[in-house]
Amino acid sequence: MIRFDNVAKSFRKSRVLDAIHLEIGVAERVALIGSNGAGKTTLIRCLLGEYAFEGRVTINGRDPRQERTAVLGSIGFVPQLPPPLKMPVAQLIDFSAALCGTDPATIHALAGRLGLDLEPILSRPFVKLSGGMKQKLLIAIALGREARLLIMDEPAANLDPEARKIFFELLAERQDDTTMLISSHRLNEVSALVNRVIEMDMGKVVLDDRVADDVSLSGQFACRIAIKRNEAAFAKAMQAWNFRDLGDGMEWEGEVPGPDRLRFMGMTSRYVALISNYSLEESANGRSQ
Repeated sequence: MIRFDNVAKSFRKSRVLDAIHLEIGVAERVALIGSNGAGKTTLIRCLLGEYAFEGRVTINGRDPRQERTAVLGSIGFVPQLPPPLKMPVAQLIDFSAALCGTDPATIHALAGRLGLDLEPILSRPFVKLSGGMKQKLLIAIALGREARLLIMDEPAANLDPEARKIFFELLAERQDDTTMLISSHRLNEVSALVNRVIEMDMGKVVLDDRVADDVSLSGQFACRIAIKRNEAAFAKAMQAWNFRDLGDGMEWEGEVPGPDRLRFMGMTSRYVALISNYSLEESANGRSQ
C-alpha cells in the first residue's frame, strides 16, 4: 500500500531523511518510533505530499504530490500539532464529512465515545478549543471516514488516560482491514495493536521488526545491552526485567519472553541516546533483531 524508494530530505544543509527504503502492506499496523529529531514527522509529511523530496513515494501506486486530492481523500490523518483553523467546530465537521462522504453523525458519535460533548462547542472556533478537545475532534474526524489507511503522528499526546484507552480500543476495532502508521514515543502503549515496529534515528531506519504471528508464548529472546554511561534510572529498569549487571552498570544481559518483546523494546526506546550496543536474539532459532 505504501512505498518509499530512496527517499531523502534536507533542510538547508541538514539531512533529515537519508535513503529511506520501505514497503508497508495492506492491513499492516506499524509503530514508527524514535527520539525527537529522528525524522518521523518529516517522513509522514513526505508521505502526505506536504514536502518536496528526493526519491519517490506512492500510496496505492499514486504519487501524493501529483495526485494530492485523490490520495488524501482516502486517508484518515491525525497530525502531531492541530492546525490553527478558525472555522467553527460545526462547520469543520460538516466540511470534513462532505469531503469524504461521511455522515456527520458518525463523527459526533466517535467524539462522544472519546468523552467530547460537541453540542456546547459547535459554534466555537476550532482554534479556541483546548489541546485535548482539538485532539479528540481530529481523531473523530479521521476515524469517521471509511479510510483503509490511517496515518497518525503522536495521536494520543494530548489525551487524558481514559480517552487514550478508548482511542486504542477504536483502533483495535479496525485492525483487521485497515493499514495503520502510528508515530509514537510510547511503544508499550501500541504494542498490543501493531504487528511491525520501525525505528528511526538520525534520518535512517535502524530497526524494522515484523512481529511474527507464530512467536511461541513460551519463546524467549536473549538480550544484551551496553550503555555509554552509568545511569540509575536505566539500571532500575533493567533490574525490573531481571537483567544481570555484567560490570559496573555498563552492560546488561537477560531474557525477554516472546509476548513481552514489544513492551520491552518500548521501554528501551526511551534510552536510545544512552544505548551504545543492543542485541536481541530469539533463543529458539537464533534470529537477530
